[in-house]
Amino acid sequence: MNSNEKNYRILLYYKFVKIDNAEQFAAEHLEFCKNLGLKGRILVSEEGINGTVSGTVEQTDRYMDELRSNPLFEDIVFKIDEAGGHAFKKMFVRLKKELVTFRYDKPLDPNKLSGKRLSPKEFYEKLQQDDVIVLDGRNDYEYDIGHFRNAIRPDVEAFRDFPAWIRANLAEHKDKTILTYCTGGIRCEKLTGFMLQEGFKDVAQLEGGIVTYGKDPEVRGRLFDGKCYVFDERISVPINRTEEDVVVGKCYHCGKPSDRYINCADDYCHRQHICCEECEEEHRGYCSAKCEEADLARMEA
Repeated sequence: MNSNEKNYRILLYYKFVKIDNAEQFAAEHLEFCKNLGLKGRILVSEEGINGTVSGTVEQTDRYMDELRSNPLFEDIVFKIDEAGGHAFKKMFVRLKKELVTFRYDKPLDPNKLSGKRLSPKEFYEKLQQDDVIVLDGRNDYEYDIGHFRNAIRPDVEAFRDFPAWIRANLAEHKDKTILTYCTGGIRCEKLTGFMLQEGFKDVAQLEGGIVTYGKDPEVRGRLFDGKCYVFDERISVPINRTEEDVVVGKCYHCGKPSDRYINCADDYCHRQHICCEECEEEHRGYCSAKCEEADLARMEA
């Protein structure tokens, strides 16, 4: 990818809306995306659509126009990043039971119940108040590479772990103001609705997520430290556009500051871990000696 030539775009978007015959829609949407030349990952369910795709400016313009021409998605919001090439290798459209896997035992419809939506400026102002709790609505490894200052690090490996974690760790704070945030906003739609059902009194979410916050010309990403993890080949993107930006990630091997995520060189492991350039060379891309030994044994067999 040539980052000096911004001839491509990466789109991030979602919409909670009832889709009748979601299976047929998913199949037809995959064919449309392939014919258009897009690459990416789109989830479709009876509750809506959640996607991130890459393509040329012309391809992404046509995709946005076509999707908005459908009455179901006429007001869908696209978050747009310029890029020097595709951010994905293939095009997938998958039918899922949930747009984000939460597995809560009660219905959660964000169109009926979700937290108050805060603009980047409103969120920035709320962050500076002493009587708020800031909850990162992402997985622990996403937090490790970047997060809002003073945010709680959730001890969860998957979004479906949040209900049990919140009940165990935040139940005593139901009268407090809770601020939640995630990458693009979709997880907070479900997370805040869950918290309100659980009896939390004052719950708000960052409208448009971290990526929208980082593009706001007034806030400029202030109070976000590190980088934002993204689910494409970029792995992470900068958010704080000021001199306050810092590196918060730590190398898995040596512990020094780093914001580079790599996959373990052992394809049977492929563990994603923060790794500085020196340690990547020293450990040859493996996350452990055990993985290196197992990989070498397979190659020699």
